[in-house]
Parts: sequence; C-alpha cells; structure tokens
Amino acid sequence: MLDPRQADEIPGDVDPALRQEVAHTTANVIVQQGRAAEDPDLVDRLVRLVETEGLDTVAAMWADSAPNTLPGALWRLYVLRSWVLRDPQTVAERYRMGVVRAEVHDAVAGVVSPPGPQDVSRLVDAVLSGVFVGDLAVALERAAAFCRVLATGAAFDADHVEDRDTDLARTLTHGASALVRTAEELEHAASLWRSGHLD
Repeated sequence: MLDPRQADEIPGDVDPALRQEVAHTTANVIVQQGRAAEDPDLVDRLVRLVETEGLDTVAAMWADSAPNTLPGALWRLYVLRSWVLRDPQTVAERYRMGVVRAEVHDAVAGVVSPPGPQDVSRLVDAVLSGVFVGDLAVALERAAAFCRVLATGAAFDADHVEDRDTDLARTLTHGASALVRTAEELEHAASLWRSGHLD
C-alpha cells in the first residue's frame, strides 16, 4: 500500500482546471499577438501552426475545449483546415455538390465558382487569416457557411451511393451531421465574440 505522500508523487494527467487555463491563455495570446502585430509573416506562421507544431500538439492544447470558447473555436478552424489540406479534391467535389442547394452559405463562405482543390485550400487559409487580421466573427461565420455547404454536398453524396454502398452512405450522412454541428458551434462562437463573451 502506498502512503498518501507516495501516491501524490506518481505522475498523472494534467489537472483539468490547469489544462483549461492553458488552453484559454494560449488561444488568447495567439489571437492577440496575431491581431496586434500587423505582420503578414506572423499571420502566415499562425495559419500554418498545425504544420509547424503538429496536430497532436494543437490538440493537446485545445481539443478538449468547449465549442463556445476561443480555444474551442480555434481548434475547429484548425481541424477544418487540416482536413481540407489533406483531401482538397474530395472537399472541392463535395462543395460543388452542396453549392447547388446552399447558395446563401456559398456567398458567405466566399469560394470561387466552381471551386477546385486549390480554391478550397485558399479559402481555409483566408478564413484562418481573418482571425488575426480581420473581424474574427466574420471569419467564424465564413467557416460555418463553408461547413454548411460541405454538409449539403456530403448529404447529396450519401444519396448517390446509398444503393451501391449503404455503409459509405451512412458514414457520409454522419459526416454531414458533424459538419452541421460544427457550423452551429462556429456561428455561436461568432455571436459570442460580437457580444464580448468568447473567452
């Protein structure tokens, strides 16, 4: 049996309160520094944070943060960017499918028409840049609109493959649902930022 002093010395996971404090502090510092510097090179480095630091490092900082917080919103933006950069062809195809029924969201997202793989990659970079050089709420709303168009495209894609592959159709439907949820979370974060309550 360990005495209490020995038990306290066993390394464990980081205290959840400390983890949240670190998440909020790092998110606020990154956004404030990016916005204050007015330095295009710094903004470019912040946009490419996942490439330089790794998705696991960024996840360790922010992945557990609630979506109605600044670190939670940033995490969603960086994950969205990582997905687009990993598979721009599929994202562009889904976007083209979704834009037919989501014209308003397409206008908010601001993707060229018809978008190709490079266009969707440029959009996510522009959205993330907007966090540091523009109106953060607008950047979050553009990302949300982008997610809504992609969700519509994924739902259409699910309809097209359902007869041939029900498992794939189910996966696409779940993906569409997750994109809608992400869009709602980003829209809520934008509203909180505008009211001064996104921390």
